[in-house]
Amino acid sequence: MPEAEAKLSIRKQESVCIVEFEDRKILEEMVINQILEKLSELVASEPVPRLLLNFRKVEHLSSAALGVLITLNKQVAGRSGQLVLANIHPQIYEVFKITRLNKLFNIQGTTDEALRAFN
Repeated sequence: MPEAEAKLSIRKQESVCIVEFEDRKILEEMVINQILEKLSELVASEPVPRLLLNFRKVEHLSSAALGVLITLNKQVAGRSGQLVLANIHPQIYEVFKITRLNKLFNIQGTTDEALRAFN
């Protein structure tokens, strides 16, 4: 069986790095660790990181993936950056509400709204 690999597409729009998750499910520990590694490198490479995470294609997210988002948020905040999440499916957003993570993260409905949320 081939090893699972984190599939992300990363593009820059002005000063914002837009990261789109290409997988429908982010559940496997190895994939989640790769996501953290790639995004941590991205944060470290930017003087003031401005990250937009687009969850348009994601239908399932494990609790470990939520932990990665919390870690990433701390890394971005530690460099005076901004992290905005967009296009979160309603059933995943429910998990954010239950865990009160919707209070921690800046969550926008669309990519355009998320881009406007950067100040």
